[in-house]
Amino acid sequence: MIYRNLTADEIALLTSQGNRAEDWAKVQVADGFDPNCVFNTFFGGQVYMGVLSKGTLSDGDLVLPEGISASMLRNCCIGDHCAVHNVKMLSGYTIGSNCLLFNIDEMTASTDPNADFAWLEPMNENGGRRILPFNGMTIGDAYMWARFRGQDKLMKKLEELTLKELRTLQGGYGRVGNHCVIKNTKCIHNVAINSSADDRSRIEECIMLGDGVVGFGCKLEYGIIAERFLLGEHVKLEYGLRLNDTVVGDNSTLARCEVGCNIIFPAHEQHHNNSFLIASLIMGQSNVAAGGTLGSNHNSRTADNEISAGRGFWPGLCVSLKHSSRFASYCLLAKGDYPSELNISLPFALVNNNTSKNCLEVMPAYWWMYNMYAMDRNSRKFAARDKRLYKAQHIEFDNLAPDTAEEIIIGRDLLHIWAEEANREGRSEILAHGMEKGKRKTVILKAGDGYNAYFDMLVYYAMKTLEPIFGDRLPDTSLGEGERITHWVNLGGQLIAEKDVEQLITDVESGVLDSWSAIHNRFDSLWDSYPAEKQRHAYQVLCYLSQKKSLDAEEWAKYNAHYQRIQQFVADQKVLSRKKDDSNEFRHATYWNDAEMNAVLN
Repeated sequence: MIYRNLTADEIALLTSQGNRAEDWAKVQVADGFDPNCVFNTFFGGQVYMGVLSKGTLSDGDLVLPEGISASMLRNCCIGDHCAVHNVKMLSGYTIGSNCLLFNIDEMTASTDPNADFAWLEPMNENGGRRILPFNGMTIGDAYMWARFRGQDKLMKKLEELTLKELRTLQGGYGRVGNHCVIKNTKCIHNVAINSSADDRSRIEECIMLGDGVVGFGCKLEYGIIAERFLLGEHVKLEYGLRLNDTVVGDNSTLARCEVGCNIIFPAHEQHHNNSFLIASLIMGQSNVAAGGTLGSNHNSRTADNEISAGRGFWPGLCVSLKHSSRFASYCLLAKGDYPSELNISLPFALVNNNTSKNCLEVMPAYWWMYNMYAMDRNSRKFAARDKRLYKAQHIEFDNLAPDTAEEIIIGRDLLHIWAEEANREGRSEILAHGMEKGKRKTVILKAGDGYNAYFDMLVYYAMKTLEPIFGDRLPDTSLGEGERITHWVNLGGQLIAEKDVEQLITDVESGVLDSWSAIHNRFDSLWDSYPAEKQRHAYQVLCYLSQKKSLDAEEWAKYNAHYQRIQQFVADQKVLSRKKDDSNEFRHATYWNDAEMNAVLN
């Protein structure tokens, strides 16, 4: 953009309209600037204004004229065709075009490239995993930096790359993208807000935002307080949320709760009153119900404990957990106050604190056996709800993928070990080890059914991956070459083989990847190769189940036939698990008749 000084006539007109400036020579405008659109405004320091005309900007019923009125501007840049009205202080910001700013008390940002930046302290309240967010940082970036703390050289390199990125951006914050709406907000300080014509962000009725990054398409509304944060794309923060030192993944919603010192991967829901999430890593596709107090109880003399939960984590109503606890993917926790630390190693499990029997109960493969409708719906809904346009963060939405398949394999082995132990000791009850701290027992419910269900889940995952490509045709035996990749890293939603993560770290440390842009390009290339890696892994899972290096035609035909049976089972179970709700007589009790119920629910 080319700017020019104001003419004498323009200065005279602006002055007559109640405008003042510390130095009119430092107020510059673009060609197309109409001074008739500016009233009762003070200009301090260097101020740039773009094209202003007699048009209007609207947000619902609110219609405002283009221009600037009743505001104080200092060291800032206003884009073309903006409406800036009743902003008591706007300082240090570059505002994009077609933005609407209305009724803001304070919106300020540092313009000093050497100023200290606000570090974010996720996952651990003692600050030992601190990161420095920047505009353009992905959830995977944040997790990589917070997770691999033992890699000293990597930590130094990431800090070096980030400081370079921030100083290139002249402070890193104080930026608002095009077509953004900000209104009725108390204070915004050092916040970068990404927005575009096709993917607008909105901030309204807020109390305070400080030191953060807002991704494209985000909505921050209705009395929230957020400080030191990084938001992915299409994140909603609303209804009295208190948020600090937290990374929130794409397509997530947080409301009516307190959330501090976390990394939350994409597609997380936590929008009920009184829920509390502190010092945790939640790997997305997750839901925290009302009354949850997750991380409320510290078990050491300092605030240095954490909770780590795989994809699909779902603590039920009023679940209370203690640090430090870990959960495999798709764990569902029944309502309860869990008295001790947990390490649930069985995926897709139902966990129950049975106070009457004074034991912990775990049912493996619960989702597959008893809640297929929800399991299938969850896998589809997260992809269907993904309205992102830019998609800087790659996400695996399918609940059966290489990471969960490997967890299932481990779970089968554990069930086998525990069942043999019970058989040797002549017990009908199968007990697990290492799932809860303390002396009380952990009982595995329906262990045999769970073991068989895990087998079907592995076949379903593998064939769902391979059958659309090969059909009845025997896959190339080259897929079986090499060792199966048993360790997959979930980097913000993107699954990457551990060996590739190790190579990425090596390349960052050595300078082969010398910028965040180069790191993102590596993520992109790994995502491009992921389908082929997933196919190889799926084939090798079938080989593992068959205890063979490769599959012959007979073995492939057997798995194809089994896959057809499983598909029918899945279809039947979706109907049956949904029917449990539809046939519940209490569900009908609130409706006058079936016609009313069907009209409301369908």
